Amino acid sequence: MNSRQNVAIRYSEAFKHQVINEVESGSSIEQVRKKYGIGGKASIQKWMKRLGKLGSLPKIIRVEKPDEKTKLKDLERQIRELKNALAETQVRYVIAESRFEIVCEDQGLDPEAVKKKLDEERLSKPSRKGKA
Repeated sequence: MNSRQNVAIRYSEAFKHQVINEVESGSSIEQVRKKYGIGGKASIQKWMKRLGKLGSLPKIIRVEKPDEKTKLKDLERQIRELKNALAETQVRYVIAESRFEIVCEDQGLDPEAVKKKLDEERLSKPSRKGKA
């Protein structure tokens, strides 16, 4: 058993400030963590939140105009509606596909052969797009 497993390491305030200063001076948290053998991946971030300068950790601040929040809500609603419409369309497609297969089987036809023939006919006909 590793004897280090049961040992809680306590770092002095002076040491924590030294580490924070190095990060705030441009070293990455990971570089400083490895340099000093600091085991906890979140230790330095916690120290910086408690002892470091404001803004030394990367933060995202979002400033919104009043109408932007409404637009965001509208877009989220539209996404939900589109997802529901897509799901409904997929269900209808599966039902139509099943009906098609049943009709083909009732008529003694191979559904795949019928699909292939329909695709060939559709491709051989001139497109009606562009005609008024």
